[in-house]
Amino acid sequence: MHILITAGPTREWLDPVRFLSNPSSGKMGYALAQAARETGATVTLVSGPVTLATPRGVETVRVETAAEMAREVFRRAKRANIIILSAAVADWTPATRARQKMKKSVISGSVISNQKSEFVLRLKPTVDIAATLGQSLRPGQVLVGFAAETQRVEANARGKLERKNFDMIVANDVSQPGVGFGSDRNEVIIVGRDGSVERPRRASKLALARRIVKQACAARAGKMEQP
Repeated sequence: MHILITAGPTREWLDPVRFLSNPSSGKMGYALAQAARETGATVTLVSGPVTLATPRGVETVRVETAAEMAREVFRRAKRANIIILSAAVADWTPATRARQKMKKSVISGSVISNQKSEFVLRLKPTVDIAATLGQSLRPGQVLVGFAAETQRVEANARGKLERKNFDMIVANDVSQPGVGFGSDRNEVIIVGRDGSVERPRRASKLALARRIVKQACAARAGKMEQP
């Protein structure tokens, strides 16, 4: 069994000293890697920039940008039996990256200054890793997605599951205090392609990771039994 997991944020650079990113700590993804390794699986973790220690026995590939994460994931996806996409990958990246630090008085690269000294940043979409994988799944391969939401959590998760062709999706309300970004605990909804919905109690990310990995393995077993 080979399980491929993504974790952490990405950084989309504006210039050598500034970037666009998000608050993801990578704790959920690293917990998933530990839980997957506990099953005896071979585990590959593609991680954005975090301050966490590499899980023991896990091959870890470190990246920074969404493009780098896409490249490393696509290289390894074909040989994975289960792919779990827990990374908070940027949907947008600057249209251009300035080679030098952008000064307030200079129009450079991806910014345009107007008469009010405001800046308009031009962005372009990043590669949609989840959608690309969802279109090219091998027989028996399982794809698990994550959705960080602030409203209509279950409905938005179901919509994303269908759009990306996930086998299951794990969603959480990141507006809730004490869970989600940066926390050691989480509260999630697990939605399956078969319409099933699970609402585990709020728990440590490792406890939830073990449950998610177990569900993903069960989903693969179900696929392997199909004619």
